[in-house]
Amino acid sequence: MPPSRSLIRDTVEAYLVRHPNERTALTPLLKALAHPADPTSRTAFPGHVTCSALVIDEAGRVLHIHHRASGKALAPGGHTEPGDETLAAAALRELHEEAGIPPHAVAAWPGYDGAPLDIDVHDIDASPAKKEPAHQHYDLRFVFRLLGEGAITLQTEEVSGWEWRPVDRVTAPTLREKLLKLGSPTPVAEPPNTSECLVGGTESAGSGRPPAVQAKAPSGTVLNVIGVHLYLEDAEGRVLLGLRHPDSAYAGSMHHFLAGHCEQESAVSCLVREAREEAGLLIDPIDVDLAHVVHLVDTPGDRPRMQMVFRARAWSGTPEVLEPDRCISWGFWHPQRLPEQVVPYTRAAIEGIRAGCLYTELGWT
Repeated sequence: MPPSRSLIRDTVEAYLVRHPNERTALTPLLKALAHPADPTSRTAFPGHVTCSALVIDEAGRVLHIHHRASGKALAPGGHTEPGDETLAAAALRELHEEAGIPPHAVAAWPGYDGAPLDIDVHDIDASPAKKEPAHQHYDLRFVFRLLGEGAITLQTEEVSGWEWRPVDRVTAPTLREKLLKLGSPTPVAEPPNTSECLVGGTESAGSGRPPAVQAKAPSGTVLNVIGVHLYLEDAEGRVLLGLRHPDSAYAGSMHHFLAGHCEQESAVSCLVREAREEAGLLIDPIDVDLAHVVHLVDTPGDRPRMQMVFRARAWSGTPEVLEPDRCISWGFWHPQRLPEQVVPYTRAAIEGIRAGCLYTELGWT
């Protein structure tokens, strides 16, 4: 099945951590991800998600192919398909179909395994032949390095030619700037099998990026997203919760733990970092204990999530709103008098901790 809405949402939120000034430009995409419709469906209007592959050769040039329909020279890319397990996999499939470069002939650019280098919102003209109105494409652009020479075999029905274009001739200014900042990749001894990639997203409450593309798990295995959450009680036994921004792609106008997902770090290190970055709280790792775990599925077909809740026995600082686009206020609430709008698994974790229970399952039946 194609990448879930939650995975796309988490990937986009992780991208915005790197590029917070692009949030306004990506408003149409964020609105689409808040809608229950499949954001990757070609019939989702006024816009839907597409994926592109930015392939860079040893000379530092970017592959462009010439599309017959538009007459434009663009990176290989297009719509997702049911068999695409990840967004990066969709980009690799399009690269193979349009340019004949197989997934094993490229490697994800260091630091961008499963994470897009750029996200672009652009207009698509109406197509009466396809019965499609004018709409937008929310294009997630993944960057890869070419391993070897890479023979080009075009999909001639839609593509008329190709070229390796120097980075300084890439027409989109924001994309050109990001490409120029990439530098040179670190050589790899053995190229990873990027055709078999599974990637977990990052929760919108966090500030990490998606973890690295990994070899496909054994048959029947599904990788779980791992969340890290802070359970903090004041002297009166009240629990710290944040009120999510109304326009947040995840849990808008609801109360939630301080939370995030790991980068290349341990869960406790992630917790300490998120507490500092989101609320200005300083926590010593030795003062942290695992308090509860919630294993949940948001909706049928979504990637499972393992939500780890850690209790901090001591800390310094007063909670501050340091990421106002995600959380607009912090407050301490009595566990028996929580606000009405609380993220369901947050409420379940608080109830579990009060009951002395370490584990809860949600959404599996």
